[in-house]
Amino acid sequence: MSKTILVTGGARSGKSGIAETKTLQLGRPAIYVATAQAHDAEMAQRIARHQARRGDDWTTIAEPINIVQTLARTDGRGPRLLDCLTLWLSNLMLADRDWQSAGDALARALSAQRSPVVIVTNEVGSGIVPENALARAFRDAAGELNQKIAKVADEVWLAVAGLPLKVK
Repeated sequence: MSKTILVTGGARSGKSGIAETKTLQLGRPAIYVATAQAHDAEMAQRIARHQARRGDDWTTIAEPINIVQTLARTDGRGPRLLDCLTLWLSNLMLADRDWQSAGDALARALSAQRSPVVIVTNEVGSGIVPENALARAFRDAAGELNQKIAKVADEVWLAVAGLPLKVK
């Protein structure tokens, strides 16, 4: 039976490290589905630090858009870590894709998985109201998507100062 775990938190809250630990507790080797894209040198350095931290227990699949297909293709091959849902949302929005339909498809796909999936997402609703329309649209979309995935998740964890707090 599959298990879906959602790990959320603010920037630099420790959510990726917590999610990596939870994924490896579900089995080794694990698959890391990376949604980040290195559009500049700083992002390339962030990606490299994440990869170096993970080590040999991981196979990385870079997939910025088609994560539902990637989950289907990797199902049965061990636990998967999807990092991160909010970067995926950014990718969808910037590509002018229907993020609501994509989120619905992801929620359905998670329910059908045989192997566990751990998902990292950013909690973006705790800060100030953004001043521009695109940022407000992203914040609203991230909140909706996080709620949709939290609803189908078996567990939800909030990362605070590197510590996991079980929410569901």
